[in-house]
Amino acid sequence: MNIYVGNLPYSATKEDLSELFSGFGAVGRATVVMDRETNRSKGFGFVEMADDAAATAAIEALNNTDLHGRALRVNEAKPREDRPRTPRGPR
Repeated sequence: MNIYVGNLPYSATKEDLSELFSGFGAVGRATVVMDRETNRSKGFGFVEMADDAAATAAIEALNNTDLHGRALRVNEAKPREDRPRTPRGPR
């Protein structure tokens, strides 16, 4: 299951996410989404767990819990929508 983790503190790392979720089961991958231009966290990330029961338990236990002073928003990630690409840069 792919899990969305929002309202992350900007100082949070993928290691922080992995450690937080590993108490509920094996973490396949943890990522913090970074801004391409500033290389700073965008304040959200994703955690992948193979065991759906462990993932559901983690979601229920960690939603609205505090990480470095911020209340996390944790839920099952929705599939990514295909959006048309728009050109970047000056017009």
